Amino acid sequence: MGGDTMAAIVLVHGIAQEYRSAHTLEEEWVPRLARGVKAAGFPEVADRLWKYRHTRRGIDARMAFYGDLLRRHPSQGEMIDEDIQHEVTARIGREWLDRAAVRGSVPPERQRAAREIARLEGGPGETGRTVVLSPTCGLAGLRWFAADGPGSAGGFVNKALTQLTRYLTDDQTRNRVLDRVGAEIGFDTKVVIGHSLGAVVAYELAHRLRRPLPLLITLGSPLGPDTVVDSWVRPQPAQPPAFVENWVNLADRDDLVAADPTLSRMFPVPAEGGPVLRGGYTGEHGAEPHKACFYLQRREIGRSVGLAFGS
Repeated sequence: MGGDTMAAIVLVHGIAQEYRSAHTLEEEWVPRLARGVKAAGFPEVADRLWKYRHTRRGIDARMAFYGDLLRRHPSQGEMIDEDIQHEVTARIGREWLDRAAVRGSVPPERQRAAREIARLEGGPGETGRTVVLSPTCGLAGLRWFAADGPGSAGGFVNKALTQLTRYLTDDQTRNRVLDRVGAEIGFDTKVVIGHSLGAVVAYELAHRLRRPLPLLITLGSPLGPDTVVDSWVRPQPAQPPAFVENWVNLADRDDLVAADPTLSRMFPVPAEGGPVLRGGYTGEHGAEPHKACFYLQRREIGRSVGLAFGS
């Protein structure tokens, strides 16, 4: 492998990766993906992904890194409507709380989320004034947001909401990210895998393609029917990318960032020649349900990748 050959698999990371690198993320993602491919019954494809990846037999899987573009706040020269950003952030945060209260697999977490929602919808406080609360505080109290230890939840929630909202509402940031990631997708690319915010990026880039893409995989995607994100993605209205042949969308019920993954609810049944849409929830839960590595090891994903490269 070498020259100007583009990657066969392009990986698109999600939120809160601004201090990482393409190399370190590849070292985490690719072996997990190979593990899932092997578990799905494609050991030869798995070996080409990881064991033989630096040989002629290997399948080149590369991370399209854009985290550094979200590392700092836009300069004063960029036109940012902060009121819109704050509104979108609050609405997305509330959606995450609602998901925790409705579909979470752990009853105490559902109850905790329900209490936080009740606080948000509460009336006047002891002083007679209505207290305006942010969903961020309630989200920070949920267990899985604090996967990195006590005190980590608030920072992650704020960062996740801020980065997702910034991408959706700031055209300069969006275009920089799309240009950076799009440069990694070429005629040799057979599979694009996007996680979290990266799922939105991958979806929007798929709409720019003018040639077939055999497989698009989105994991833990915030894009879904009747969501805030759905109304901000491009193009509008949201629709399946015309040149994608197969689209697989997977979410865990405890992944609060992920919307309902059922693509048939998001889009009408595709006409003849449209992509084959497959989406649903994972069959098993993990301690860190939004982590990319949790998703990449799932057999549902491994089977799709195995079929894309298997004989």
